[in-house]
Order: sequence, then structure tokens, then C-alpha cells
Amino acid sequence: MDFSVLAPHLFRNAQLYAPENRGRCDLLIAAGKIVAIEKTGHVKAWPDCPESDLAGAVVCPGFIDQHVHLIGGGGEAGPHTRTPEVRLSALVAAGITSVVGLLGTDGVTRHPESLLAKTRALEHEGISAWMLTGAYELPSPTITGSIERDVALIDKIIGVKCAVSDHRSSAPGNDQLANMAAQSRVGGLLGGKAGISVFHLGNSPKLLEPLFNILNNADVPRTKLLPTHVNRAHALFLAALNYAREGGYIDITTSISEPIDAASAIVTAREAQVPFNRLTLSSDGNGSQPNFDTNGNLVGIGVAGFESLPETLQRLVKEHHLPLEEALLPFTRNVAEFLGLAHKGQLIPGCDADFLVLTDELKIREVWAKGRQMVREGTVCVKGTFE
Repeated sequence: MDFSVLAPHLFRNAQLYAPENRGRCDLLIAAGKIVAIEKTGHVKAWPDCPESDLAGAVVCPGFIDQHVHLIGGGGEAGPHTRTPEVRLSALVAAGITSVVGLLGTDGVTRHPESLLAKTRALEHEGISAWMLTGAYELPSPTITGSIERDVALIDKIIGVKCAVSDHRSSAPGNDQLANMAAQSRVGGLLGGKAGISVFHLGNSPKLLEPLFNILNNADVPRTKLLPTHVNRAHALFLAALNYAREGGYIDITTSISEPIDAASAIVTAREAQVPFNRLTLSSDGNGSQPNFDTNGNLVGIGVAGFESLPETLQRLVKEHHLPLEEALLPFTRNVAEFLGLAHKGQLIPGCDADFLVLTDELKIREVWAKGRQMVREGTVCVKGTFE
């Protein structure tokens, strides 16, 4: 056991965003949790408790990235295009202290069992990790034989994923999709979890039609259905804005820069009077970035990183002039609320000690995950087992 995780530590003079702006505060952590937050000078230090004077540096919750290909993605151009497993250092360097893993196009050589093992490995290495069962296709690949049982019985599984409106999907029928979402929902009820369904969306003109068919054919709440990659096409984004205005969550992908980059998408949604608490951001990190021509032929492929998360935060504040306390929400509290993680996404006593210390330019200076320092002076100081 790393006993430094259990040791108390007092941070003084933080400009604290919880994510709301709390002003200058002292932050006391111990046993991986936030113990106290008070105005500077009001937290009494414990005997022999180490202290750090942050001198007014911004402190905010760690990022929750709910869409990461932890064991790799891709494979659209053959076995050599399968992307590798993610490294712990790549996650924490980008400020990610909580992650949700999932499968992508390849549900043949990638398996939920392997994803579960990787999820547990990252948890052991120092961050918080969960996963979704399923992959692009339906029926969903599972561990126990059913989506409902996976979500209800396996601690790390909080929902399911599939692909719709994409030429790589399995062209699922309305009944299949409704049953998938219903199973995840009931599994969540039985297991005390969110029971969500995440939908990879492609460039099909069907747009969000598959989700509306679920809402018309099943009694699954709209707040349990998450369309992602909604900024990959203009028509899709407009449809997503309407979906969110009607009460749903939408997930914007930070690694997509064309036709709508993530920062511009957030600003546009805000101007379109989408409830801000319905917007989330994720990286699609470690997934492949295929480029198809108009006939569906692959003409190029890359791999998504994680640096787009902090870069999007910087753009929201520096270029689009959003207040930092608003800009942080789609990275933190909004995601935690959708995923049903009450102990994540905010800095209040009782929550996990997951937080970032940022420079004046909002670049990452320090990362703390469950009370353990992972990044120091911009350099990763805790790496994965085989790094």
C-alpha cells in the first residue's frame, strides 16, 4: 500500500473552483478524501501535517473522461491499425483523475473481459476507473451473458455502449435498441448504478432518429441515453441541440476539430439556450481517427490523444471568455451527475481528493488523484506498472 495516500496534507491559499468560485481557500485532505475546505486561515493544521502554499494558484476538480478506449480501438484497416492500450501517464498528464473505458468498432479481437482487467489495473495504479459493456454491435458482447447482469453484478460496469447512424454499426432494429437501453436501466437499478446507454453516432442522415425510436418504444428516461461525437457534423449537432433542449444530455468530443471544435460547440450550445448542466465533454482518447471517402473507403487513420481536454478548457476561457466556473462544468460536475458518481466532479468535504492545480494560463501544474500526487510541476511523477 502507498501510505502517502492516507497521510493528511494541507493546501493553503488556493483560488478554489469547486467548480463554483469559492475564492481563496485552504484545502485539507486525508485518506484519499477531502476533509475540510474553509476560507484561507480557517483550517487548523493537524500535528506534523505537511503544508503547501499555492500562492493563489487555481485549484479545480480533476477531469472525468467518460469515453476512452482503454485497451485500444481501431482496426478498420486491418490488424496493424489496432491502437495500443492506454498508459496511466497519458491520462494523468491531461488532468484525468476518473475514466470510463469502452470498446469501439472491433468487438471481435477486443473483449469486455480484457477491458474489465484494464479498468481494474488503472484503479490499482492510482486513478478511478469504470467501464461500459457492449461494443459497436448488437447483440452486445457481455461478460455474464446479458447487459442487465453485467451492469447489476459487476462493480466496474455502469452501463452499455453501441453504435448507431454509422456505416460501421450492425444496423440494429428499434426493438433491439430499446431492449438494450431497458436492460442497462434495470441493471442499474438492481446494482445501484447509473444504468446508462451511450450511443456512438456517425455521419448517417438518420442523425438521432434511433434514440427517438427508443424513447417512443420504451420507458427509459431520456437522461439515461447519451449521444456522443455530436460535433462531427453540422446537421447532427443541430439535432443534438434540440435533443438537449428537450431534457437529454449530449456529449461533445474534444478530439474532433472539424467541422465543429469542442470549445465552439459548447459556446454555440450555451447561446442556443441548452441547459448547461446537460453538456459533457470527453476525449475519445486512444481511439482510432479514421478518415473515410464518400464511398465509405478508408483513406487515412490516426489515434486520438488526451491533450484536447485541457486545451479545450483553455480555449473556452481564454478565447471564448467563459467564466472558469462555467467552463469547468462539462469536464467535472455535469459528467459526475450523468454517471451517478456523487463523490466525483466537485471539491466538497467527503468527496474524493481528485483535483488539479493550474498555472495562470490554465495549464496543468499538479494532479492529485484520491489524495496521491500524480503530476508535479507539469511532469508525471507516478507511472503505470510497465512504463
